[in-house]
Amino acid sequence: MPTRKQSAAREIDWEVLPPEEKRKRAELEPLFRWLALLMDNLVRVPGTKFRFGLDPLLGLIPGLGDAGSGFISAVALVQAARRGLPKILLARMSLNILINELVGIVPLFGDAFSFWFKSNARNYRLLCAHTSPSRPARASDWFFVIGVLVLLFVIVGAGLLVSMYVLRQLWHLVGAH
Repeated sequence: MPTRKQSAAREIDWEVLPPEEKRKRAELEPLFRWLALLMDNLVRVPGTKFRFGLDPLLGLIPGLGDAGSGFISAVALVQAARRGLPKILLARMSLNILINELVGIVPLFGDAFSFWFKSNARNYRLLCAHTSPSRPARASDWFFVIGVLVLLFVIVGAGLLVSMYVLRQLWHLVGAH
């Protein structure tokens, strides 16, 4: 009969990552931590606990800002896929990026949303919470990630077109007087 200490040790064994999983997470964690800091938590608003990064500030640049932040997030997603993280984790990370980019298309509201949503910080927390063992990346993983990236770039491209159209209309409106 196992002692109480042995039972407790067995109960927490599932929380320990396999050596290969630790290595993969160790390779990705600095990238995702840096991205979360830079894009979502770089500056603290004085007198509050609220932090923000470059993502909402880049969003203020019509068209290019959202495209740039989406591209940066997509690079991290590709690195996660290359290291064989599970599709469900990649899907949740992709969804965070897509939500941020979709709402980011809406001028000003999208930027305010980015201050709150913080997709890169969410993805970092997902990576830190991930404990299931990974496997080598398969062709289906790549098709999934490529599909998500195509969707992401279509959304960002649509945002660029809408931003250019709105700016053009504003230019004509201001220039007409």
